[in-house]
Amino acid sequence: MAETTHFGERTVPLDEKQALVDKVFHDVADRYDLMNDLMSGGVHRLWKDAMVARLAPPKTGSVPYRVLDMAGGTGDIAERILNASVGYAEVTVSDINADMLRVGAERAKDWRFGMQAKFVEANAEELPFEDEYFDAYTIAFGIRNVPRIERALSEAFRVLKRGGRFLVLEFSAVDIPGFDRLYKEWSDRAIPPIGRVVTGDAQPYQYLVESIRKFPPPARFSGMIEKAGFKRVTHTAMSGNIAALHAAWKL
Repeated sequence: MAETTHFGERTVPLDEKQALVDKVFHDVADRYDLMNDLMSGGVHRLWKDAMVARLAPPKTGSVPYRVLDMAGGTGDIAERILNASVGYAEVTVSDINADMLRVGAERAKDWRFGMQAKFVEANAEELPFEDEYFDAYTIAFGIRNVPRIERALSEAFRVLKRGGRFLVLEFSAVDIPGFDRLYKEWSDRAIPPIGRVVTGDAQPYQYLVESIRKFPPPARFSGMIEKAGFKRVTHTAMSGNIAALHAAWKL
């Protein structure tokens, strides 16, 4: 029998999930960041700032500081990294979705250090980069959409140098009594209708809500990161565990 996985609440053949995810992000690419603002009240920006602060990219050095920002199509993490490094870092923004990359590449024309970014269409499960090439790998709100998360983690480990940093920002499971019910109500009753108003289609945002609930809880995901070979694995809850920042090293 064909291997299956989840696409939101649906069970689908594993080999079909990527195309379904691609369609979701094709449909919302031009309004993706606006929707993130509306869904989170702008708090996602603070989470992303915290991720880049944890990375703390260097501002000077004798060799390039190379970062792979995976699933980073619209470029919001890349721009933060470049600004934090005052243009010293070199960021490769990679995404499997060409529409998301189109949005990011267009925006990069107006960045202060846009010349330090390049945009590469690639699958997180099979990266077209050399072994031990990057100093850091970041991925924000993207890894839960990968059909084979273990393969993506293995590829991240492969392309990182020894001493390289691995950072994942992802939605989690709210664990504050009372707030968890409010958050579920907001997710179910508000986010898909907002998506319909802003993008003309509620279905992509219904998927995004459902995909959050299917993602492994922080402790289990940390175990997956360790199994891929990473060391000093930690996770930090954010905003009542709406999101979690996972950090690790390749040692």
